[in-house]
Amino acid sequence: MEATLSAMYSHTGRPSVAPEKLLRTLLLQVLYSIPSERRMMEQLNYNLLFRWFVGLEMDDAVWDVTVFTKNRNRLIEAEASQHMLEAVMLEAQEKKLLSEEHFTVDGTLIRAWASSRSFKDKKDPPAPGKGSGHKGEVLLRDKVESSTDPDARLYKKAAADKAVPSYQGHALIENRNGLVIAAEASLSATVAERDTALILLDRAVPSPEKRKPEHRETITLGADTKYQDEVFIEQLRSRKVAPHVSEYTSGQNMSKNALKEEERQDPRFQISQKARKRIERVFGWSKLDRGLRQVKVRGLAKVDLFYRLMITAYNLTRLSKLIPIQEQAC
Repeated sequence: MEATLSAMYSHTGRPSVAPEKLLRTLLLQVLYSIPSERRMMEQLNYNLLFRWFVGLEMDDAVWDVTVFTKNRNRLIEAEASQHMLEAVMLEAQEKKLLSEEHFTVDGTLIRAWASSRSFKDKKDPPAPGKGSGHKGEVLLRDKVESSTDPDARLYKKAAADKAVPSYQGHALIENRNGLVIAAEASLSATVAERDTALILLDRAVPSPEKRKPEHRETITLGADTKYQDEVFIEQLRSRKVAPHVSEYTSGQNMSKNALKEEERQDPRFQISQKARKRIERVFGWSKLDRGLRQVKVRGLAKVDLFYRLMITAYNLTRLSKLIPIQEQAC
C-alpha cells in the first residue's frame, strides 16, 4: 500500500495526519468496537498499546477529533480501504489460503444512522412512468427522503419485517477458509445484491480468457434464493461461472427458478450450498458486538469505508489463526 499512502501526502501546507496512522486508528476502532472518533481519541490519550500500534510516541499530542474526521475523507478519495483489503488478500494468496475455483456471495442489511421519522416527502418527485423502478415505476425511494441521511433508504429484506433506514453490505468469499476476497456497500434496493455480486465477481475473479487453463470451466458461485433471477444466472453463465444458486421449493416463487437440469445435478452443487453458510459467520462477527448492525456515519461513501474496514478486520482475525496452523502443519 506504500504507493497509495504516499500519494495521499500533501506537498504544501502544515503537516497533517499521516495516512498510515489514520488507517491504523480506524482499524483499531473497528477491532475494539469503539463507538465514536471522540472515544477513540480518548483511548489514544492513555492506552500505550494503541499508541504503539498507531505509531505515536508517548509524548506525542493526540489529534483533535474534528481534524481527524476531516482527514478521514482522504481515505475515501484514495479508496484506501479497498487497497488495504486487496493487500490482506495478497498475503493470504501467498500463504496459499485461498480457493481459486469456489466462491459464495451474499448481502446483509446495515441500519443507517437515521430515524424513520426523518423521512419527508420530496419537493420534486418524478412523474408517473419516470421513477427508478421497473419500466419507470415510481417507488417509495422516489417519493421520500431522509433529512438526516439522504443516502439512506427505507428497506426490508423479508416481507414480514419492518422497513428501516438502511444500506446494504455485500461480500464475496472463497470457500476454502471463508476469507472475504471482495466487499462493497451499496444503497438499499431489491436488485442491489445481484448487481453488486457481478461487480465483486468481476473485481476478484479473472475473466475466462485470463484464467489458468485448469480453472476456465471449474469456477462455481454459491448463493441463496435472493439471487435466483434469470438475468443474473445468465450473466454467470456468460462469465463461465457455474450458478450454484439455491432454488425455491414451494409457492409462487418457484416460477423464478432458472437453473438447467444439468446445473441442478452438478455434484458440486450440494457442496457449494453447504459451504454457503460460512458467509453468515462474516456478518455475524461484524454485527454481534461490533458496529455493523447500525453504523454511526452518514452517507454511502463513509458507510462503504467503514464496511470495508470491518471486512478487512475480519480477514486479519481469521489470518491470525490460519497462518500459525498452516506453519505447524508444514
